[in-house]
Amino acid sequence: MRPGWGWPPRDRLGPVISTVGLLLAAGAGRRMGGPKALLRLHPDGPTRVETGVAQLRSAGLDRVVVVVGAGAERAGPLAEAAGAEVVREQGWSEGMGASLRAGLTHLRRSEPVPSSVLVTLVDLPDVGEAVYRRVLGSAGSPDVLARAAYEGSPGHPVLLGMSHWDAVLESAIGDRGARGHLESHDVELVECGDLATGRDVDTAADLERG
Repeated sequence: MRPGWGWPPRDRLGPVISTVGLLLAAGAGRRMGGPKALLRLHPDGPTRVETGVAQLRSAGLDRVVVVVGAGAERAGPLAEAAGAEVVREQGWSEGMGASLRAGLTHLRRSEPVPSSVLVTLVDLPDVGEAVYRRVLGSAGSPDVLARAAYEGSPGHPVLLGMSHWDAVLESAIGDRGARGHLESHDVELVECGDLATGRDVDTAADLERG
């Protein structure tokens, strides 16, 4: 295990609460022309980071953590104003793995520690409250490992029980995020294809295709 990632003694963890939302919003969005956290689907509408926080909270998650990186000087205050805790990841350019590690490390050091975390991405425009609520139906155990599926294809959000965090922190490198851990374990797939496509947006053309 890498230095600084170890758990404190169990009696120092404090009370365990249920599930926290973790929104990864650190990327530069180079093909989009700017950070996706600051993207607005409509000229006068909210940014994606504001929408993401609002939808996680509407799904019943009282605590939401947002990891920002590129554009943090703007995205961070927006996320805080929307009611989220903000983690600023200086190594965001490594990829999703750095953001996921930053978010999980923040949660492990916080008090109380949640029993699970619902991880989602800022660039999924049609994934929102309804999908989050359905996947959250699998919550309730620190051993849970579940994720949304769209017509059978796994996607986000991903529900990670606390007992999986150590392994995810070890394997979350580059843009893989938790992929390696998920591929090597039994994961409950929660079909959400009737609610959303689960597709991300990387370019302006993606937005135009809806």
